[in-house]
Amino acid sequence: MINKIAPSVTQALANIHDGATVMIGGFGGAGQPAELIDGLIAQGAKDLVIVNNNAGNGDTGLAALLKAGQVRKIICSFPRQADSYVFDALYRAGKLELELVPQGNLAERIRAAGAGIGAFFTPTGFGTQLADGKETREINGRMYVLEFPIHADFALIKAECGDRWGNLTYRKTARNFGPIMASAAKVTIASVHDIVELGSLDPEAIVTPGLYVQHVVQVPRTATGPAGFKTA
Repeated sequence: MINKIAPSVTQALANIHDGATVMIGGFGGAGQPAELIDGLIAQGAKDLVIVNNNAGNGDTGLAALLKAGQVRKIICSFPRQADSYVFDALYRAGKLELELVPQGNLAERIRAAGAGIGAFFTPTGFGTQLADGKETREINGRMYVLEFPIHADFALIKAECGDRWGNLTYRKTARNFGPIMASAAKVTIASVHDIVELGSLDPEAIVTPGLYVQHVVQVPRTATGPAGFKTA
């Protein structure tokens, strides 16, 4: 019997190893799997490469993971904002590597990994420092930059509902990077608020099929999440 439900966050994260590349869903606080991030801090894996849209807010969630000294490099599109002081301090001190990727390129590089695409050309970034050292090509009179997929060992994502086969549905914009990260990682760990019986989810509403998910863990529903974002 297929049953991907993990009894605890601790057990769901047990196999994340030092040096792993870990994708973490979320757009700021929306859709950020805060409980899984806290679990990863407690688990203690180090020398991680983190792929996320931004580099953390305040002292919680992704920022707390950076502050714990467990991250060697972050790949993101939006590292700096008013309360990104944890990232700022680490980066300025030379304790954290940064690969800056335009947001559309970031999403497409993750999607390409899940789709089995070897590389793709995009006009975004051409003529800027982000294209330094990369292959370029003129296509139909426009210049493009060659970009490669981003693969991950693990993906930590947040969904609304799941079943024991790992099928997932999301809540509105909390979906963001979750589906493409799930397809781009060797192992996907999803936190959900509700675990439902098989057949309860409308097949037409399932955004991430269980094929892409290895572990599902239930976490409590709270009124607010990281940085005050509502999660209920």
